[in-house]
Amino acid sequence: MKVFIINGVNLGQLGSREVDIYGHRSFEDYLRELVNQYPEVDIDYLQEEEEGLLAKAIAEARDYSGIILNPGAYTHTSVALADAIRTTPCPVIEVHISNIFNRETFRQQDLIAAYCTGSICGFGLDSYRLALEHIIKKKEDR
Repeated sequence: MKVFIINGVNLGQLGSREVDIYGHRSFEDYLRELVNQYPEVDIDYLQEEEEGLLAKAIAEARDYSGIILNPGAYTHTSVALADAIRTTPCPVIEVHISNIFNRETFRQQDLIAAYCTGSICGFGLDSYRLALEHIIKKKEDR
């Protein structure tokens, strides 16, 4: 089983950026823990700042059991990511570390959720684990 975790804009700064919202752990530290916890899953990871490269990565991710996507601020602005999600054949689960629906009004608009299998937000970095467990369960159910 292969899963692709894709993080968007500003998520490369986890652990040092707005720690009161996003916490003190870097994503790389968390990813090592996730890989160790799920050795049966081949986890690929991309962190990309550029919207076009994110859209391309999503559209080209055809050989995965699922994509776990945290688009960051592009959640609220990117029709390009929404279109890429619509064209990929594998399920995409949107994740957010914070609860975007109890933050600023502009963060409550989500342009990509309608094209995702589901959305998980507000559980910190654990949102990624929850998404991964869903992908594993769905694969086992087939």
